Amino acid sequence: MFENRYEAALQLAGKLQEFKNKDGVVLAVPRGGVPIGYTIAKELGLPLEIILSKKIGHPYNPEYAIGSVSLHGAIIDERVTDVPMDYIQKEADRILSGLKEKFKLFMGDRKPTDLTGKIVIIVDDGIATGNTILATIKSIEKSNPQKIIIAVPVAPPATVSKLSKVADEIVCLLIPENFSGVGQFYYDFSQVSDDEVIELLQKANKIKNIA
Repeated sequence: MFENRYEAALQLAGKLQEFKNKDGVVLAVPRGGVPIGYTIAKELGLPLEIILSKKIGHPYNPEYAIGSVSLHGAIIDERVTDVPMDYIQKEADRILSGLKEKFKLFMGDRKPTDLTGKIVIIVDDGIATGNTILATIKSIEKSNPQKIIIAVPVAPPATVSKLSKVADEIVCLLIPENFSGVGQFYYDFSQVSDDEVIELLQKANKIKNIA
């Protein structure tokens, strides 16, 4: 069990010391991943950014993902052959527009970092299925980062196994068999507000700019 996100992040940062002051970036999944990312970025002397991605739903079954979009590109499942390309393009454009608005809300006028050749540390306060992170990794791979690391306090065994096949490294402090939800492993799992996310991102990048 973790007292809160801060304690979990400190433990994670201790496992990531080899990346301190390297050419890297911490990408946090909002909103709960941002307090984790803030502490890790501060401890490692790295910039902090958010990573946003969203699935493209099938036209006849929106819950069924046929691809995903992030600010670093779109990925379409190659097995999908029954969906018109114009639908996919329109959906990808619509989703990308929404992600750009959300990025601007949290990051202001900053542009997403070019991940080429960088060590990328993707963080969240925990992972359940891993499908969102999986889509995120597939999209940022197109930027040719040096290394992709996933760092989370808790995730179930099947998810860790699945993600370890696509990430260069996964750092997970707790891998419980009896996983029913991320909040189960925190004494304090308070909701993180948009305002808190914005404040932490601003503080993190002021610290980086001064350093």
